Amino acid sequence: MTKFDELLTQLGTGKWNLIYFISSGYWYFLLPSQTFNMMFYAPVVNYTCLPPEGENITQISEDSCTYTVDRSSLAGLEEKHCTEWDFDTSVFTRTLTSEFGLVCQNSFLRPTFQSIYLFSTVFSSIITGYLADRYGRKIVVVVTLVVYSLVSLSISAVTNFNAILALRFIMGLLTNHCSYLLSMEVCEVRMRSVVGVLLGLPWALGMMAWGALAYLIRDWRWLQFTASLPMLLIIGFLFLIDESPRWLIVKGRHEQALKVLRRVARLNKSTLPPEEELRLMMSDIQAEFEISKGASPMMDKETLNEKKRGSFKTPALLSTSKMRLVIGILILNICTCSLVYCGLNFSGNNYSSDPFLFVVIGGLMEVPGHTLTSPIINRYGRKISIMIGLCICGAALLSLAFIPSDISWLVMTLAMIGKLTISGVLIIVILYQTELIPTEVRMQGEATTGMMGQLASAASPYLIDIPGPMRSWLPSTIFGVSSFLSALSLLTLPETRLMAMPDTINDLEDVFSEKKKVGEEREVNGEAVDVNMS
Repeated sequence: MTKFDELLTQLGTGKWNLIYFISSGYWYFLLPSQTFNMMFYAPVVNYTCLPPEGENITQISEDSCTYTVDRSSLAGLEEKHCTEWDFDTSVFTRTLTSEFGLVCQNSFLRPTFQSIYLFSTVFSSIITGYLADRYGRKIVVVVTLVVYSLVSLSISAVTNFNAILALRFIMGLLTNHCSYLLSMEVCEVRMRSVVGVLLGLPWALGMMAWGALAYLIRDWRWLQFTASLPMLLIIGFLFLIDESPRWLIVKGRHEQALKVLRRVARLNKSTLPPEEELRLMMSDIQAEFEISKGASPMMDKETLNEKKRGSFKTPALLSTSKMRLVIGILILNICTCSLVYCGLNFSGNNYSSDPFLFVVIGGLMEVPGHTLTSPIINRYGRKISIMIGLCICGAALLSLAFIPSDISWLVMTLAMIGKLTISGVLIIVILYQTELIPTEVRMQGEATTGMMGQLASAASPYLIDIPGPMRSWLPSTIFGVSSFLSALSLLTLPETRLMAMPDTINDLEDVFSEKKKVGEEREVNGEAVDVNMS
């Protein structure tokens, strides 16, 4: 283990860590209502064309998108597009579909409402990843969460659809996983897998609560207001968290890191090593970081700046073959998990006649998907658990392509098996990449994989809403095949169970070398531990 991981183990898990875990968990509990709301805000609603009064209407098209007007015996018949409709309010009293007429030639705006949010998170991954690595995790978490909450609340009062789309785009720009990453960076090794998996549990509970809340409130404006108001409570938690001491050390802010570590020891009721030892440890970590960046720890600032200006450097994420392999495989797996997970969340109308029940049961399936994965990955590791989960998911979803839709119970069962497994796999993949990508580029790495994953997520509403009704087997087939391909790709990556998180790109070579030591003993906290033991 690295010296800092040993220090975290010595400090233990206590009140200081719980502040991070609770704040992240609360935020993830609230996010489903903003992330997956197309089914309730912009659903497919039955409608009937309402032609203008006074027109000599001879016929209304079957799809209620056009009507025919008889001008005169000389002018003949004229076909016009409907501009007003009478919408069915038996399920939803007010939706974006009915309020802004998102039907016929404007029907593409329904998936756009969802997709624009997911698409903008692509840029969020780039921007917040860079800012978090450069300026710190805490400042990014505080600013984005506060502004996100205020924008979300304001949407419930906006009366222009283009303005709503713009605000949804802004919300997507503010979406990031910095709070999750911050929680993982302050977590000791023995608790990392448990915390990493259980942080996904509030999301599952939030999905269930979201389906129940939407069932009770059928007006999209009141639903948005009710779901957004509790977000303001997150502001209280944000004043209690500290900057990641890992990041502070790597960036050379040793005095700030010492201040944070003293607070950790006080809140967790533990004892810090002597200050001289701490300073030496921090200097060693920073020196290794500087060497990995191509600079000598003894190089003066002016020389270092000149070196940076005078030469072109390969991007850190592509600097070594191991780094390129890790990022490439993680991108494939994140894309698959995002596409399948989001696709299933948007498929309530395809796999069930009750969208509220589908969301609630889907959220319920995520509970074992998150809770059962913790003991599984502790016993068998991250990689094999992801591979088996993807294969089960792929088999279930491929089967849907051959099951008649009128066998509703079987369709629902297979869809929920897919939801259970992909939700568990997704949280393990997020944990896996956090443990595999080095600290010096962790936010950039997470940003890159997240960017590609969100592109896949942004495509899922269109995949479900446009070709899905014409070729019902197509979405399930794409989901199933991509799951199997992603499982096979993981054969080239190492296991990270019981390993220290790499701090530099050079440390990644050590992580890969551990792959050859399965079944052997290595030293953890001064004691010999079999790497096969949980």
